[in-house]
Amino acid sequence: MEAEVTYSQVAAGQGVVQSYRHVEPDGSHFEGHGIFTVDPVHHDVLWYYVDNSGVPPGAAARCTWQDHVLRVERHGLGGWTRHSIWVQDEVLTHLTELRSAAGDDGGDAPDAGTNGKGSTYRPFMRSVFHKA
Repeated sequence: MEAEVTYSQVAAGQGVVQSYRHVEPDGSHFEGHGIFTVDPVHHDVLWYYVDNSGVPPGAAARCTWQDHVLRVERHGLGGWTRHSIWVQDEVLTHLTELRSAAGDDGGDAPDAGTNGKGSTYRPFMRSVFHKA
């Protein structure tokens, strides 16, 4: 699958807007937009995100830095999504992993959607970006 993704500085460098769009073979599409900014009090990176899935946007996700990798876990209706974003040799990589509401054994984990104790994270999508 091919997708179009852009990252652009906005507001005099106070934020970075992420725009994502892909089109399925049947013509349907998915698009999402995020903005990364720094919490001026705690100096953490915040990620606000909205897409056309029909789920209203929640509060900003608080990201953490671990070994030069920006990481964030976000809760959704089907479970959890973990994003890891890093730059190495002028290449930006964004790894998305999913943790479903089902338990590791395939059975239901009733609180997995809220407590993050569902299945282990599994790779979903790896995106690699080169400067244009």
